[in-house]
Amino acid sequence: MKPSAELREMVERILIDDVGPALGLSHAAIEVVNVSDGVARIRFGNTCAGCPSTLMEVIHGIERELRRRTTEIEYLEILP
Repeated sequence: MKPSAELREMVERILIDDVGPALGLSHAAIEVVNVSDGVARIRFGNTCAGCPSTLMEVIHGIERELRRRTTEIEYLEILP
């Protein structure tokens, strides 16, 4: 298992450099808060605040992509 800091950097690279732009999200729209114990905790900026169904699709897509790219992430947690 990768050290927590290394895993967080990997998650940040995946989300900010690859997944975010593909979803039309800017760097400011995604903040990686913490990565530990198989959980990636992120916070969204002012993205899709008024459309919960679209936000859920984005969340599920991000979680799938993280799981595909690293076996150490079990699930994604969205923080307020």
